[in-house]
Amino acid sequence: MSDLRLDSPLQGKLVPLSEVKDPAFAGGAMGKGAAVSEPQGKVYAPVDGEVTVLFETKHAIGLHGDNGADILIHVGLDTVNLKGEHFTAHVAQGDKVKRGQLLLEFDVAAIVAAGYDVTTPVLVTNAADFGKITVALGDQEITVDGEEAAAPAAAAASGHDVAADEKALADLPAEERVAKLIAKYVGGMDNVRSAEHCATRLRLIVNDRDKIDEKAIENIDGVKGQFFAAAQYQIILGTGFVDKVFDVFVAGTSLGSTSNNKAEAYEQMSTMQKISRTLGDVFVPIIPVLVATGLFMGLRGASQALGVEFSGNVLTMSQVLTDTAFIFLPALVCWSTMKRFGGTPVIGLVLGLMLVAPQLPNAWAAIPGGAQEPLMMDVLGFTVPVVGYQGSVLPALVLGIVAAKLQAFLKKFVPDLIDLIVTPFLTLFTCMILGLLVVGPIMHTLENAIFGAVQAFLQLPFGIGGIVVGGLQQVVVVFGVHHIFNALEVQLLATTGVDPFNAIITGAIVAQGGAAVAVAAKTKNAKKRALYISSAVPAFLGITEPAIFGINLRFMKPFIYGLVGGACAGGLASFMQLAGTGMGITVIPGTLLYLDHLLPYIMVNVVGFAVAFALTFTLFTPEE
Repeated sequence: MSDLRLDSPLQGKLVPLSEVKDPAFAGGAMGKGAAVSEPQGKVYAPVDGEVTVLFETKHAIGLHGDNGADILIHVGLDTVNLKGEHFTAHVAQGDKVKRGQLLLEFDVAAIVAAGYDVTTPVLVTNAADFGKITVALGDQEITVDGEEAAAPAAAAASGHDVAADEKALADLPAEERVAKLIAKYVGGMDNVRSAEHCATRLRLIVNDRDKIDEKAIENIDGVKGQFFAAAQYQIILGTGFVDKVFDVFVAGTSLGSTSNNKAEAYEQMSTMQKISRTLGDVFVPIIPVLVATGLFMGLRGASQALGVEFSGNVLTMSQVLTDTAFIFLPALVCWSTMKRFGGTPVIGLVLGLMLVAPQLPNAWAAIPGGAQEPLMMDVLGFTVPVVGYQGSVLPALVLGIVAAKLQAFLKKFVPDLIDLIVTPFLTLFTCMILGLLVVGPIMHTLENAIFGAVQAFLQLPFGIGGIVVGGLQQVVVVFGVHHIFNALEVQLLATTGVDPFNAIITGAIVAQGGAAVAVAAKTKNAKKRALYISSAVPAFLGITEPAIFGINLRFMKPFIYGLVGGACAGGLASFMQLAGTGMGITVIPGTLLYLDHLLPYIMVNVVGFAVAFALTFTLFTPEE
């Protein structure tokens, strides 16, 4: 069996597939290869061959190389939802191409601004036909074993006789057979609310999840895997084949023309999931800035701990790096909120800046006994103290929502001829008054009360708060409402300069990875063991979904043992009062947030991993 070597079709940073934040790609279910993070926006043919698949959305392209390799290049994650916006194709399906020929262009900045991850998997979908597969990019190389791609996930018993159903439909073309079996095992077409597909997966929104026989679907010949994510039921079928199955699946129904899975998925969510998703949409775009700020703080703290002395000017410059994002945090939050709720982002940015305008008393100086006094405004017989809202989250969040709704309301009545002037003026004027005199004081008071309660809980003696949070955080992840903690972490950083929540959840994350590694270590089948390891690795980079949904929850006990490990690690972090200088990264990457407290951070991770691994390895056997 020959080896395969490919030059990366994109420029950027080459990373293992395990780092891709998508379980289908990270677990190797779609094929073997690598991924390119921070791509430059152009896709070139890595081989001489033919374009076998080019979606109308232009987010993914498949090639059959003259060397026999079937290659899928999938630009970004969930970018099918962009409907082709920001993508330009330079070839068509069926075209013959030469190595180095430009295939696609895409606007990286616009796609990121729209909220999508542009990390691009480069997959060999027939990897089992090759020995070693190497993807090279400059002096970077990633090599994987192609033969391992043939290892399917363990199939468990289902409520249907899949073998008998397969035999009864054996005379049908493969796409018809698979489509009919999926329709049967998802509980019938009446249970399907909407359907669409991307480059590799059939994506369904169902009315009743309990009607789905997930194990039967896994056992269908042609299905490479299945999982739930973001309220979507996703069935992995592979490039080319997914198109055919989809066409048969929706034939004779209205699903093919009316599907809008993103909106449907949102409608299927519980109230708490909707709140979490909304907060995630608001705060995720600003997390990279807070991560960078945290790294700067960590480097400065580590340098000072090592005895490095900074001159006054150098210290001031470092404070510009570390303090600016938090001083103007309301501007970032209000900008992101306006964008999320369909308003004009620049109006949100200006509103947020108004909340921290230099003419207002600084919130940190206008405390009792502070250097400044609040401005006292008489409003309808009430005296309202007005201050800036440096480092605040809730006032900017609520004001951004109000402004977006007000702008949409005004656009219904203001004539187009004067809309450009009148709508922004009325939106800014009205929301400035509301923000400084009503929304700001109310939300700031509520914010302080919530923040005080959270701080008190996390500071309970003997690490009790950390035990509870560390033990339950990954349960919250399973239910998809973990983004609700983003606002809390931002507020912790803005108010105290550190994030103890990050230290607690990193132990919960590494514990799930430890449990998954233990399952792999006890699995005798080499192919299954390789599959489990590939699902466990992302946990040590802060991404637990492949480990949880691919391994731990399937067997349940490893998941529970991972929760125990997370509780122990969280309790230790809380007991030692460990806190990060930023947020958004954990486990190995999170080390950068603890450069001045490195040993305690390592201890927390070791405890989380060790407890979960030991319990799983001792008390669980895969045969269960």
